[in-house]
Amino acid sequence: MSTLAEEIAGYGSLKFEDLPDAVVHEVKRRLIDSFACALGAYGAPPVKAAIASVPAVKDGPSSAIIGGGATTPECAAFVNGILIRYLDFNDTYLSKEPAHPSDNIAPALATAEAAGRGGEELITAIVAAYELQCRLCDAASLRARGWDHVTYGAFSAALAASMLLGLTKEETIHALGIAGTTAPALRQTRAGVLSMWKGAAFAHESKNAVFSAMLAKNGMTGPSPVFEGEFGFMKLVSGPFELPPLARGRGDRFKILDTYIKYHPVEYHAQSAVGAALDIYGEMEEGEEIESVEVKTFRAAFEIISGAEKLRPGTRETADHSLPFIVAATLIDGTVTLGTFTERLNDERILALSAKVKVTVDDSLDRLYPDAVPNRVEVKLSSGRRLSKEIIYPKGHPKDALSDREVEEKFRALSGWLFSGERMEQAIDALWNIEKASDIRGFLRWE
Repeated sequence: MSTLAEEIAGYGSLKFEDLPDAVVHEVKRRLIDSFACALGAYGAPPVKAAIASVPAVKDGPSSAIIGGGATTPECAAFVNGILIRYLDFNDTYLSKEPAHPSDNIAPALATAEAAGRGGEELITAIVAAYELQCRLCDAASLRARGWDHVTYGAFSAALAASMLLGLTKEETIHALGIAGTTAPALRQTRAGVLSMWKGAAFAHESKNAVFSAMLAKNGMTGPSPVFEGEFGFMKLVSGPFELPPLARGRGDRFKILDTYIKYHPVEYHAQSAVGAALDIYGEMEEGEEIESVEVKTFRAAFEIISGAEKLRPGTRETADHSLPFIVAATLIDGTVTLGTFTERLNDERILALSAKVKVTVDDSLDRLYPDAVPNRVEVKLSSGRRLSKEIIYPKGHPKDALSDREVEEKFRALSGWLFSGERMEQAIDALWNIEKASDIRGFLRWE
């Protein structure tokens, strides 16, 4: 019997012609969304730290840093990965293990540029990475065993990098072995008070994945079998699992179609809570004070974005993963923006209400997850009125998807510091037509 790494390496033979038109279109939407998130994060503290830590490259193989500059391919995957992930505004997939599959776009961009690949090849590698990571998330939970979800990203990013660097099947197996053996990331990244590493953890995996593919291409062999071995991934990290079939042709449903673009800049499990709180805010009358708030949610949200340290968050990273803070800010400000987690982070009115928000698991809502992402917000006002709103499918979910125009507007809102007027429209048009690019190197160097 073949090993799982052999099966995954064989998936690298996926071709652009295999992809349904809807899947190609969805990749373009994710590229626009991911570039929006990256440009919106430019200048953030962890981005500055990452850029200061990587070498500048002017000659020889290099890959662009989104927003300006160039570095080595693996370091570009790292910096761009932080840019895409930092705001917690990029897309999401929910299953036995949650993920942000657009994290794979940074290593795909870096290796496509370094290898001089075109838009069709880039799109195909992104689809393959989404497919593999999401199927792994369907197969087994890592969070339940104390590992972080980014661990699966080592395999998906290594697959994309191997495809774009032109590795053989055997070389790809070695790349998967190197990346997977060094991949396991502790769940501590997302426990307690959250640090800047929350937005850098996958970027670190993708950096190692790109380097693993480069090593394999140049003759380095990797541990095998990485999944089934005596001390392999299944034995020590995930537990035994079977990988669901990977989509291969136009008659299949590719997993990218089941992932979600974020409408609000908060952890995905809180998206519907923001929508419910906004509805309640719209019904509140001037002068009414909030006496109490209860959020009824599903178990994954309760475990991931509630808890004692989330009641009065002290860091941006904790705040955008705090269901109490997010709901409190929405009820007081009538909006959630990027500024909610910077300018409003220490607002005493928000913090005081956040500390009083009660979060409980509702079994009826829990049964709907992960197909739905439901939250019910219940507010008692000083007037005696009680307001309750429930949202099952938040805006941006495949059952309430963002329109192409709304995705474009997100790009415009987050990239205005770099683009304006005609240049803005040219950038958006280039992303919509990326499959026509014969070499993406010039395409990426936006400065």
